Amino acid sequence: MSDPRRGIPAVDRLLASEAFAPLLARAPRTLVRDALQAVQREVREALGTGMGVLSSMVDEPAPGVGDAGGYEPGGHGAEAAVAGAPAVPRDPAWFAARVAERLDRLERPSLRPVINATGVVLHTNLGRAPLADAAIAAIARVARSYSNLEYDVAAGVRGSRYDHCAALLRELTGAEAALVVNNNAAAVVLALNTIAEGREAVVSRGELVEIGGSFRIPEIMERSGARLREVGATNRTHRGDYERALSEATGAVLKVHRSNFRIVGFTADVPLAEVVEIAHARGIPVLSDLGSGLLFDLTDLGLPPEPTATAALRAGADVVTMSGDKLLGGPQAGILLGRREWIDRMRKNPLCRAFRVDKLTLAALEATLALYRDPGRARREIPVLRMLGWTVEELGDRARAFAERLRTQGIEAELREGSSAVGGGAYPGVELPTVLVLPVVTPRGGATAFERRLRDGDPAVIARLVDGAVALDLRTVLPGEEEALLRRIADASD
Repeated sequence: MSDPRRGIPAVDRLLASEAFAPLLARAPRTLVRDALQAVQREVREALGTGMGVLSSMVDEPAPGVGDAGGYEPGGHGAEAAVAGAPAVPRDPAWFAARVAERLDRLERPSLRPVINATGVVLHTNLGRAPLADAAIAAIARVARSYSNLEYDVAAGVRGSRYDHCAALLRELTGAEAALVVNNNAAAVVLALNTIAEGREAVVSRGELVEIGGSFRIPEIMERSGARLREVGATNRTHRGDYERALSEATGAVLKVHRSNFRIVGFTADVPLAEVVEIAHARGIPVLSDLGSGLLFDLTDLGLPPEPTATAALRAGADVVTMSGDKLLGGPQAGILLGRREWIDRMRKNPLCRAFRVDKLTLAALEATLALYRDPGRARREIPVLRMLGWTVEELGDRARAFAERLRTQGIEAELREGSSAVGGGAYPGVELPTVLVLPVVTPRGGATAFERRLRDGDPAVIARLVDGAVALDLRTVLPGEEEALLRRIADASD
């Protein structure tokens, strides 16, 4: 019996067919050719295993391919495959349909928007803080033309990118000076390297946290060139622990806010102001790493007290570091605030260039910070603050309205009390009351398959499973995304 793989049409013959004309008009010939060769390899592999191509690759006929005309031998492709006689696809339309699917995947951007229906506001895996409209507009303005990134327009001479955002940060926090780098880990490294390279940096054992991606404060400190000096115990650190640790070898004291976990029970901690008192009595600077980067108090939203940048500076910290893309609600950035002498030294540190931010980040951060001049406007227009401010009553009204819209499409929905999370290593253990929407569907494969189909579509919908059902938390679904979410639920429930 001859090898059925010999019956696969040649690449050039298929590319010259009418079925491939639209694909060649859509994409470069080399890309179409590569995709076609990949499809042919799959066909050869399927035929080589003795499996019918239809049973292994073709669950549904391709558009334009008849029940029998596109496959040989056997006359009826599906029946031939089931019977064990390998079916050889010959119709160019069959190949064109599969090449089109491959081109769709190849042309789809790797980084693309998704709908966050998890209820986790600062979802690190989903890009943390969505930007305010003002920040998005600022990015577009700067991206479409040249800018004064490193040019002093008034003086007509070279300027510095580090001047951008600095005045706003000083205004909003009361800092003497400010500097923006590419993320908060870089900010901590730059500060320690500038202030304590080759010397000891004293830190409580209870503050040796691990941040995202398995990066740990001790490892970051080591990379800075400072020598770690641990004091106290995991759950209890006292004033005397700091006093005994300080010496001529001490370059700095680092105070890390435990923003992503809590220690409860038999605990003790030394407040920042007291650490500053101890260190400054010996002429030693204090660094305060806030992590999430909060600019004003949110206790009126029912959230626990969280240290702000202004409070840390008033407590006497010489340098404060924080993130731009967490509670601040801006782009990924590391923000350094504090005494001018230290910030000026950091700007001259060669590491500062390695950690520098681009014009788009600076534009987005400046626009976000400008909103904080009016706290009420910031709460309305910065998505993170708006999401955190949703009350359970407001979420309930929104969930009921959304469920009613699902019913108009023939999909019932159950409403259930639940909880959202702040996320992003902020407010550990804090649950935000919410109302979940659980579409009542019986899709192929059950809830797990339904959740997967929601992820597989465009846009991808990221939901969660609760008691074996798909649950949607509208707290993190942006108002403009509801139409797409309704469509995706309908598509995935078929």
